[in-house]
Amino acid sequence: MIGESIHSTILNHLKKVISLSESEQQEFTSILEEVKISKKNFLIEPGDLVNSEYYVVSGCLEAYYLDETGDKHIIQFALEDWWISDFEAFFNNVPAKLYVETIEDSVLLGINKGVLEVLYTRIPQFERFFRIKTTSAFVSLRTRILSTLQKSGKERYLEFCESYPKIEQRVPNYLIANYLGLKPESLSRIRKEVL
Repeated sequence: MIGESIHSTILNHLKKVISLSESEQQEFTSILEEVKISKKNFLIEPGDLVNSEYYVVSGCLEAYYLDETGDKHIIQFALEDWWISDFEAFFNNVPAKLYVETIEDSVLLGINKGVLEVLYTRIPQFERFFRIKTTSAFVSLRTRILSTLQKSGKERYLEFCESYPKIEQRVPNYLIANYLGLKPESLSRIRKEVL
């Protein structure tokens, strides 16, 4: 049984976008699966079939892929109140390409895709909620791509700090550097300049 405080966290998250009746809230929380995963463990690995997306109640995770030479490329960080999965695998029913790994001990709420489809029919507001979340994620990704193409390392770092103020205290510098497309020593130099 999932605790009330965990439910209240995700319900507050939903209330920022949609309004639900008490019975709709109960129906939604009844489909959630609590996942506790300790630091440095994988939620998803390449080749996995991904049937759920995950809301972060507590903790910190990263989604990344390894290229053919074994170099790591971080796609996303996720802290409290964020969603994470291998979304290509989730939406397109293809094997995962990404690793989703915990940086800290984490508590997540998983939503199964099949159950979610039923929920869309039963409570159409959820379709609106997830459409808005997906659109926001698409815009953020596009902004990140353009930032990488157009801005200096210093500008990207400042933008990162503004967009994700809580992450810097919780994620090691070398991972932030990877996410920003910088060498760790370049990030150290940039940080000295701006502090």
